[in-house]
Amino acid sequence: MVLARPERPPMGWNSWDCFGTTATEAEVLANARFMADHLRDAGWDTIVIDADWADPDARAHGYNDDARLHLDPYGRLLPDPVRFPSSAGGAGFAPLAEQVHALGLRLGLHVMRGIPRRALAEGMLLHGTSTPLSDIADPANDCEWNPHFVGIDHGHPDAAAYYRSTVALYDSWGIDLIKADDMLWPYQERDITAYSEAVHAAEREIVLSLSPGRDLSAAHLEHLSEHASMWRICDDVWDRWEDVLDNLSRMARWAPHARRGAWPDADMLPLGRIGIRAERGEPRDDALTAAQRRSLLTLWTIARSPLMFGGDLPSTDPATIELLRNPALADLLARADRSGEIRREHGLVLWQATGGGTTWIAAVNTTDHDLTATLDTRDLGLGAEPATIVDVWTGRPVPARPGRTGSTTTRGVAPDSHAIDLTLLPHESVFWRHER
Repeated sequence: MVLARPERPPMGWNSWDCFGTTATEAEVLANARFMADHLRDAGWDTIVIDADWADPDARAHGYNDDARLHLDPYGRLLPDPVRFPSSAGGAGFAPLAEQVHALGLRLGLHVMRGIPRRALAEGMLLHGTSTPLSDIADPANDCEWNPHFVGIDHGHPDAAAYYRSTVALYDSWGIDLIKADDMLWPYQERDITAYSEAVHAAEREIVLSLSPGRDLSAAHLEHLSEHASMWRICDDVWDRWEDVLDNLSRMARWAPHARRGAWPDADMLPLGRIGIRAERGEPRDDALTAAQRRSLLTLWTIARSPLMFGGDLPSTDPATIELLRNPALADLLARADRSGEIRREHGLVLWQATGGGTTWIAAVNTTDHDLTATLDTRDLGLGAEPATIVDVWTGRPVPARPGRTGSTTTRGVAPDSHAIDLTLLPHESVFWRHER
């Protein structure tokens, strides 16, 4: 089989922003059912269980030292059967995957780089061999922020076999996406290569997502594109406007390199009901304003980032759910073949995406004050006399007027072009579509 190469960036839900390390089977299924009932027809089709699903003592706001992770005899993680009752008796996530698949959705799973410390302490052997897992471990290359795992010594002849054994297990459960964490900071090239090869060896196509993306250099682009379906370009994004602003320059750097099956990932959408038992903050509706919320979703979409919603879907406010239901999001992700920042001046940032005879434009006011501007349609790549321009969010036409009216010309607009007048409140954005 081959590493999955999604034709468009995946759209789904991830448990991290709302439940952190503590998600339960009931909560995962509640979100899956909500997605199937309300969002699947708009392109949302993936459910991802994030970190520490093997820890019986998982808690909000961090990780447990010396966690009592559930493991099989070969040091491979098993779901906690209390939080995930259908996994009892060694069934793993297979019964849950079957339920998610029956809803017409895919199931994803978070994993960590390396080997569980508990597997080494208990003297476990590598699956199918007499090699102790401790022989292939590299304790010095451990994870800085999750105390449960140590690295792998890739100089050992059996090193790659551990990842193959774990991916084979997830494959047997019916997992469709693996989010492999602690791969990118620092850049763990040998682990990425080994994990990618393990996914290639699976029976089914599996999407491979890499994290966390802190300080990620575009010098790794070729290696990432070859070995992953998607990869994070940033650390965790939370419900703060400064997190959105910080990501703008990263998305501008990475979006031009996105291509079918290899997607730079601007992280989850920290929207809706989050923090319920999360790693960051107390239970809350996200702290962004309505304008900031729409700007975030607009920018992530036009940058062709994977869209993974972080809030608990059933308890998220209807206005936010309605944003997700807009079919224009999946339409852009499916049809655009190029996107990037085209202007950044005086607090106004402009983005353009193109594909299939369509041009999309996003404009965002990054400042804390009202902003007005007059834009030349040729500067936006829409031509001198564009046909109907439509607001993606409202479906209403966007008026454009001639650059010259009689003897009067509009400042900053060529007389043989058209002008669009723009007024944006602080952190507000517009999202337009133009068909040739």
